[in-house]
Amino acid sequence: MKSVSVFGSTGSIGQSTLKVIAHHRDDYDVRVLSAYSNVDQLAAQAREFGAAKAVIADDSLYNDLKEALSGSGIEAAAGEDALCEAASEPVDWTMAAIVGMAGLKPLMAAIERGGVIAIANKEPLVAAGALVMESAKRHGATLLPVDSEHNAVFQVFDSHNKNAIERIILTASGGPFRTASRDELMCATPKQALNHPNWSMGDKITIDSATYMNKALELIEAKILFDVDLERIEVLVHPQSVVHSMVEYADGSILAQMGAPDMCTPITHALGWPERIEGPGAKLDLSALSELTFEAVDHERFPAINLAYDALKRGQAACLALNAANEQAVAAFLDKRIGFCDIVDIAGEISGKAEDLPLNSLDAILGYDTDMRGLADHAIAAVSSKRTEAA
Repeated sequence: MKSVSVFGSTGSIGQSTLKVIAHHRDDYDVRVLSAYSNVDQLAAQAREFGAAKAVIADDSLYNDLKEALSGSGIEAAAGEDALCEAASEPVDWTMAAIVGMAGLKPLMAAIERGGVIAIANKEPLVAAGALVMESAKRHGATLLPVDSEHNAVFQVFDSHNKNAIERIILTASGGPFRTASRDELMCATPKQALNHPNWSMGDKITIDSATYMNKALELIEAKILFDVDLERIEVLVHPQSVVHSMVEYADGSILAQMGAPDMCTPITHALGWPERIEGPGAKLDLSALSELTFEAVDHERFPAINLAYDALKRGQAACLALNAANEQAVAAFLDKRIGFCDIVDIAGEISGKAEDLPLNSLDAILGYDTDMRGLADHAIAAVSSKRTEAA
């Protein structure tokens, strides 16, 4: 029986992970589950899967969690320190699915413990990629990408013939605004942006998909995970979301991983790795496909991807700033304080201010992240004020 921990178990990735585990209930021993503030769902999951420990990140909710677990024998814990302590407990497999930079410290704790860590949270890799990869190498941890795109690349990436790889091609669905005009984008509402045509995801990643910032961050993540020249990583729009990514080789072969747009598929791959196990996700019916189409990215309407190329050329601080500002701007858009197009504009503005600093420690990274979020908040306030005046 393989021991597992799931951090971010109440989010969309966490729920899908538990769905896969439930499909193989006798093969996995759930040790730790965590959530940010959803006490009721966390407690219900912990009881259902017989977890040894449940951790709520918001330490003000400790008593609520303890009461919800009363009589179950499941240990309750709360706060960031408890989260990191739980991540450092030895298990065979860890799902790192805490949204945003809040997942960095627990991820590092899990890496330092070793074992297999499935990474569904791209932000720590974007902001602290060198530190994460170096730590994984030092502690003998295995990192498995769970993002559908990076998991696809992982499955068709021939590391023994890396010199023969011509391109990594990341596919993008195009989101809800793929054919929208610039004027339509300027007026887009949170409700419209959250209406993804193919995927069911959390709010933050769904907005990122609509702005293409999700693909921008994935481009940075791909550079870090697969260590290929930046010029060899490209993005193509693929509206059907069936081909999740591709790798082109020098002999002209293009290897693609295909599947239904269901996160259970890459999670099942990561959970069973290096074996292949049956999953509960939707299966792809090739006979039902009418077409598979690909389009170039319209960088004028969706400039986020070019911001990622620029940030990678300028260094880690710029990548960190791009991510930090984007997180703040997405939250502001969902609160209706800024417009849809302002998200990428603000992220680009703050990334452009990033200095070429050596960010060689967790404290340095977290400190700079705080600084960049502060700059982003000032930019958001300025935009919000102008919108109020214009109204």
